[in-house]
Amino acid sequence: MRPTLFVLNGPNLNLLGTREPEVYGRETLADIEARLRDHAERIGFDLDCRQSNHEGELVDWIQEAGKSAGIIFNPGAYTHTSVALRDAIAAIAAPVIEVHLSNVHAREDFRRHSYISPVARGVIAGLGSKGYELALDALAGLATSGFQGKK
Repeated sequence: MRPTLFVLNGPNLNLLGTREPEVYGRETLADIEARLRDHAERIGFDLDCRQSNHEGELVDWIQEAGKSAGIIFNPGAYTHTSVALRDAIAAIAAPVIEVHLSNVHAREDFRRHSYISPVARGVIAGLGSKGYELALDALAGLATSGFQGKK
């Protein structure tokens, strides 16, 4: 049985490809997930990809994924508002890589604060969909090295 990595996406990421393409690009979430599944297959992992516009559902999924090989998480706007998501991540053993398509630090002031970053193993921002692939490689490396620490 191969280890599973979760890819969780928050609000409005279901609109990728049409929502502000000058900021988020023209790829759809389905395009990104298909590429990630191919990459995961090549390196020996299964992926469980999910998207929700609902904070509580994301909390449930984080808890479910808590003992997995890791989580790639793009919390969308919840990055800047959700103590509940932060606490869910702090409560689990699985390492979490926070991913953002855009460089949130070069955007509006309110986007520069993340409740997720302090409890994430790492953060990748501003590299478009390539950030997901880099997060996948990072989690695969952590899983195969046996190092699962969050910090």
